[in-house]
Amino acid sequence: MEAAVASKPVIKVAAICGSLRKASNNRGLIRTALELTKESIAGIQMEYIDISPLPMLDTDLEVDGKFPPAVEAFRQKILESDSILFASPEYNFSLTAPLKNALDWASRPPNVWADKAAAIVSAGGGFGGARSHYHLRQVGVFLDLHFINKPEFYLNAFQPPAKFDSDGNLIDEDSKERMKQVLLSLQAFTLRLQPKN
Repeated sequence: MEAAVASKPVIKVAAICGSLRKASNNRGLIRTALELTKESIAGIQMEYIDISPLPMLDTDLEVDGKFPPAVEAFRQKILESDSILFASPEYNFSLTAPLKNALDWASRPPNVWADKAAAIVSAGGGFGGARSHYHLRQVGVFLDLHFINKPEFYLNAFQPPAKFDSDGNLIDEDSKERMKQVLLSLQAFTLRLQPKN
């Protein structure tokens, strides 16, 4: 008798970085997540979604029920995803303006964030961006996003040993393993939230 091997379904994850800087450590976290999903985690298809083309939120730009082309494209990417990975830098104890702008555009009716699983990672000084997590979670609750509870991932980028190279790439192996655990948790939670077939 042949044994049937069940494989995990593929989930689509939209990866969004709140920093627009190319060498941002937070963008480096997204690059690491992308590498991990290609090399060592089956069942996740992840795509980096660039938020830099989005205009600042102005509802006057909505004409005849349509959004500007960059906003339409962004909203479609979010709609097609099963879950979201946010890399959220901390600016003044909160999330960044570009990230809040992206959250607001995709929340315009109909809200394309609703009922998606999400996870937050961050790197920075002090608490490693942890304060931005709290604000992002508060916004996400209103948008009907469902965040994983554990593990949390915030990384003090400036404590030895070195965590990033000069291009913002994550080089610390322990941190890469922590990132892998976040992705596995996001995957499991996303599958739990999906309707049973």
